[in-house]
Amino acid sequence: MVTQTRVHLQTLIGLLLIFVVHLSRPVCVDVPSETDAVLGEPMKLTCISCMKRDEIKAKTFVDWYYMPKEEKDIPPVKIHIFKYDVDNPVESDGPFKGRLTWEGSKDLQDVSIQIKSAIYNDSGVYECHVLRKFEFDFFTPLLSVTKHIKLKVQAKATGDVAALYSEIMMYVLLVCLTFWLLVEMIYCYRKISKSDEQAQDTATNYLAIPSEQKDNPTTPVTE
Repeated sequence: MVTQTRVHLQTLIGLLLIFVVHLSRPVCVDVPSETDAVLGEPMKLTCISCMKRDEIKAKTFVDWYYMPKEEKDIPPVKIHIFKYDVDNPVESDGPFKGRLTWEGSKDLQDVSIQIKSAIYNDSGVYECHVLRKFEFDFFTPLLSVTKHIKLKVQAKATGDVAALYSEIMMYVLLVCLTFWLLVEMIYCYRKISKSDEQAQDTATNYLAIPSEQKDNPTTPVTE
Protein backbone atom coordinates (compact mmCIF):
# COMPACT_ATOMS: atom_id res chain seq x y z
CA MET A 1 0.00 0.00 0.00
CA VAL A 2 2.78 2.39 0.91
CA THR A 3 4.63 1.56 -2.30
CA GLN A 4 1.55 2.30 -4.42
CA THR A 5 1.09 5.63 -2.64
CA ARG A 6 4.72 6.55 -3.24
CA VAL A 7 4.36 5.73 -6.95
CA HIS A 8 1.22 7.86 -7.06
CA LEU A 9 3.05 10.76 -5.44
CA GLN A 10 5.99 10.45 -7.84
CA THR A 11 3.58 10.45 -10.79
CA LEU A 12 1.90 13.62 -9.53
CA ILE A 13 5.27 15.31 -9.04
CA GLY A 14 6.22 14.35 -12.61
CA LEU A 15 2.96 15.75 -13.97
CA LEU A 16 3.48 18.97 -12.04
CA LEU A 17 7.04 19.33 -13.37
CA ILE A 18 5.87 18.70 -16.94
CA PHE A 19 3.11 21.27 -16.44
CA VAL A 20 5.56 23.89 -15.16
CA VAL A 21 8.05 23.17 -17.97
CA HIS A 22 5.37 23.57 -20.61
CA LEU A 23 4.32 26.86 -19.08
CA SER A 24 7.91 28.15 -19.12
CA ARG A 25 8.65 27.04 -22.68
CA PRO A 26 7.57 29.21 -25.62
CA VAL A 27 4.67 27.60 -27.45
CA CYS A 28 3.50 28.56 -30.91
CA VAL A 29 -0.22 29.29 -30.92
CA ASP A 30 -1.96 30.40 -34.10
CA VAL A 31 -4.09 33.30 -32.84
CA PRO A 32 -6.04 35.73 -35.02
CA SER A 33 -5.05 39.36 -35.28
CA GLU A 34 -6.87 42.28 -33.74
CA THR A 35 -9.05 44.06 -36.28
CA ASP A 36 -9.89 47.31 -34.50
CA ALA A 37 -7.26 50.07 -34.45
CA VAL A 38 -7.37 53.37 -32.59
CA LEU A 39 -6.55 56.58 -34.39
CA GLY A 40 -3.01 57.73 -33.57
CA GLU A 41 -2.14 54.54 -31.65
CA PRO A 42 0.22 51.71 -32.73
CA MET A 43 -1.50 48.69 -34.23
CA LYS A 44 0.04 45.22 -34.50
CA LEU A 45 -1.02 43.12 -37.46
CA THR A 46 -0.58 39.59 -36.14
CA CYS A 47 0.36 36.83 -38.54
CA ILE A 48 1.48 33.49 -37.10
CA SER A 49 2.45 30.43 -39.12
CA CYS A 50 3.45 27.60 -36.79
CA MET A 51 5.93 24.95 -37.89
CA LYS A 52 4.91 21.42 -36.95
CA ARG A 53 8.50 20.30 -36.33
CA ASP A 54 11.05 22.80 -35.04
CA GLU A 55 14.05 20.64 -35.91
CA ILE A 56 13.38 20.93 -39.67
CA LYS A 57 15.31 23.79 -41.23
CA ALA A 58 13.52 26.10 -43.61
CA LYS A 59 14.09 29.41 -45.37
CA THR A 60 11.19 31.75 -44.75
CA PHE A 61 10.01 34.56 -47.03
CA VAL A 62 7.27 36.95 -45.96
CA ASP A 63 5.29 39.47 -48.01
CA TRP A 64 2.69 41.89 -46.71
CA TYR A 65 0.06 43.50 -48.97
CA TYR A 66 -2.56 46.17 -48.43
CA MET A 67 -5.89 46.51 -50.22
CA PRO A 68 -7.99 49.65 -49.59
CA LYS A 69 -11.70 49.53 -49.03
CA GLU A 70 -13.66 48.10 -51.91
CA GLU A 71 -15.65 50.56 -53.95
CA LYS A 72 -18.45 49.85 -56.40
CA ASP A 73 -17.35 48.84 -59.91
CA ILE A 74 -13.68 49.29 -58.95
CA PRO A 75 -11.55 46.17 -58.34
CA PRO A 76 -9.36 46.30 -55.20
CA VAL A 77 -5.74 47.32 -55.72
CA LYS A 78 -3.14 45.17 -53.96
CA ILE A 79 -0.19 47.24 -52.71
CA HIS A 80 3.03 45.58 -51.57
CA ILE A 81 3.99 47.27 -48.29
CA PHE A 82 6.55 45.02 -46.54
CA LYS A 83 8.73 41.97 -47.08
CA TYR A 84 11.12 39.75 -45.14
CA ASP A 85 13.77 38.18 -47.32
CA VAL A 86 16.95 36.39 -46.22
CA ASP A 87 16.93 37.66 -42.63
CA ASN A 88 16.33 41.21 -43.80
CA PRO A 89 13.01 43.04 -43.18
CA VAL A 90 12.44 45.73 -45.81
CA GLU A 91 9.71 48.34 -46.19
CA SER A 92 8.34 48.93 -49.67
CA ASP A 93 7.87 52.35 -51.20
CA GLY A 94 4.37 53.74 -50.93
CA PRO A 95 1.91 55.12 -48.38
CA PHE A 96 3.34 52.96 -45.56
CA LYS A 97 6.99 53.89 -46.06
CA GLY A 98 8.53 54.75 -42.66
CA ARG A 99 5.35 53.77 -40.79
CA LEU A 100 5.91 50.04 -40.30
CA THR A 101 8.14 48.02 -37.96
CA TRP A 102 8.98 44.31 -37.94
CA GLU A 103 7.48 42.47 -34.94
CA GLY A 104 8.33 38.90 -35.94
CA SER A 105 9.99 36.29 -33.75
CA LYS A 106 13.49 34.90 -34.16
CA ASP A 107 12.21 31.49 -35.29
CA LEU A 108 9.94 33.19 -37.86
CA GLN A 109 6.80 31.48 -36.67
CA ASP A 110 5.49 34.92 -35.78
CA VAL A 111 5.85 37.20 -38.83
CA SER A 112 3.80 40.15 -37.59
CA ILE A 113 4.30 43.82 -38.41
CA GLN A 114 3.17 46.96 -36.60
CA ILE A 115 1.77 50.26 -37.79
CA LYS A 116 3.47 52.96 -35.73
CA SER A 117 0.52 55.36 -35.73
CA ALA A 118 -2.79 54.35 -37.30
CA ILE A 119 -4.71 56.77 -39.53
CA TYR A 120 -8.15 56.48 -41.09
CA ASN A 121 -6.68 55.62 -44.49
CA ASP A 122 -5.13 52.48 -42.98
CA SER A 123 -8.56 50.84 -42.90
CA GLY A 124 -8.80 48.00 -45.37
CA VAL A 125 -7.65 44.43 -45.91
CA TYR A 126 -4.09 43.29 -45.18
CA GLU A 127 -2.67 40.11 -46.65
CA CYS A 128 0.14 38.15 -45.03
CA HIS A 129 1.85 35.70 -47.36
CA VAL A 130 4.37 33.22 -45.89
CA LEU A 131 6.52 30.98 -48.08
CA ARG A 132 8.77 28.33 -46.55
CA LYS A 133 11.44 26.36 -48.41
CA PHE A 134 12.34 23.27 -46.41
CA GLU A 135 15.88 22.00 -46.65
CA PHE A 136 16.22 18.25 -47.19
CA ASP A 137 19.01 16.22 -48.76
CA PHE A 138 17.31 15.38 -52.05
CA PHE A 139 14.47 17.88 -52.50
CA THR A 140 13.17 21.25 -51.22
CA PRO A 141 9.39 21.22 -50.75
CA LEU A 142 7.51 24.52 -50.50
CA LEU A 143 4.77 25.52 -48.08
CA SER A 144 2.67 28.61 -48.72
CA VAL A 145 0.30 30.19 -46.19
CA THR A 146 -1.89 33.25 -46.78
CA LYS A 147 -3.89 35.11 -44.14
CA HIS A 148 -6.15 38.15 -44.39
CA ILE A 149 -6.82 40.84 -41.77
CA LYS A 150 -9.72 43.26 -42.20
CA LEU A 151 -8.69 46.37 -40.28
CA LYS A 152 -10.93 49.21 -39.19
CA VAL A 153 -9.52 52.41 -37.68
CA GLN A 154 -11.75 54.11 -35.09
CA ALA A 155 -11.46 57.29 -33.08
CA LYS A 156 -11.86 55.51 -29.73
CA ALA A 157 -11.13 52.03 -28.45
CA THR A 158 -13.95 49.53 -28.04
CA GLY A 159 -13.67 46.76 -25.47
CA ASP A 160 -13.85 43.13 -26.55
CA VAL A 161 -15.82 41.45 -23.77
CA ALA A 162 -15.56 37.95 -25.25
CA ALA A 163 -11.76 38.07 -25.51
CA LEU A 164 -11.44 39.41 -21.95
CA TYR A 165 -13.74 36.68 -20.60
CA SER A 166 -11.80 33.94 -22.42
CA GLU A 167 -8.49 35.20 -21.04
CA ILE A 168 -9.84 35.31 -17.49
CA MET A 169 -11.23 31.78 -17.77
CA MET A 170 -7.89 30.50 -19.07
CA TYR A 171 -6.00 31.87 -16.04
CA VAL A 172 -8.66 30.54 -13.66
CA LEU A 173 -8.32 27.07 -15.21
CA LEU A 174 -4.53 27.14 -14.84
CA VAL A 175 -4.77 28.18 -11.19
CA CYS A 176 -7.35 25.46 -10.43
CA LEU A 177 -5.24 22.77 -12.09
CA THR A 178 -2.12 23.82 -10.18
CA PHE A 179 -4.06 23.90 -6.90
CA TRP A 180 -5.47 20.40 -7.55
CA LEU A 181 -2.00 18.98 -8.17
CA LEU A 182 -0.70 20.55 -4.95
CA VAL A 183 -3.62 19.15 -2.93
CA GLU A 184 -3.00 15.66 -4.33
CA MET A 185 0.70 15.90 -3.46
CA ILE A 186 -0.04 16.99 0.13
CA TYR A 187 -2.62 14.19 0.55
CA CYS A 188 -0.20 11.52 -0.67
CA TYR A 189 2.61 12.90 1.50
CA ARG A 190 0.43 12.78 4.62
CA LYS A 191 -0.71 9.27 3.78
CA ILE A 192 2.87 8.08 3.41
CA SER A 193 3.88 9.80 6.67
CA LYS A 194 1.00 8.16 8.54
CA SER A 195 1.92 4.73 7.17
CA ASP A 196 5.54 5.22 8.19
CA GLU A 197 4.47 6.24 11.71
CA GLN A 198 2.29 3.13 12.05
CA ALA A 199 5.12 0.91 10.87
CA GLN A 200 7.50 2.59 13.34
CA ASP A 201 5.03 2.14 16.23
CA THR A 202 4.64 -1.54 15.38
CA ALA A 203 8.41 -2.01 15.38
CA THR A 204 8.72 -0.15 18.69
CA ASN A 205 6.05 -2.29 20.36
CA TYR A 206 7.72 -5.44 19.12
CA LEU A 207 11.08 -4.35 20.53
CA ALA A 208 9.44 -3.61 23.88
CA ILE A 209 8.32 -7.26 24.30
CA PRO A 210 10.70 -9.28 26.58
CA SER A 211 12.96 -11.66 24.75
CA GLU A 212 11.58 -14.65 26.72
CA GLN A 213 8.12 -14.07 25.32
CA LYS A 214 9.55 -13.75 21.80
CA ASP A 215 11.41 -17.08 22.11
CA ASN A 216 8.58 -18.95 23.95
CA PRO A 217 5.25 -17.71 22.78
CA THR A 218 2.32 -18.85 24.88
CA THR A 219 0.60 -21.85 23.38
CA PRO A 220 -3.12 -22.15 23.69
CA VAL A 221 -4.39 -24.76 26.17
CA THR A 222 -6.78 -27.32 24.75
CA GLU A 223 -8.94 -29.69 26.78
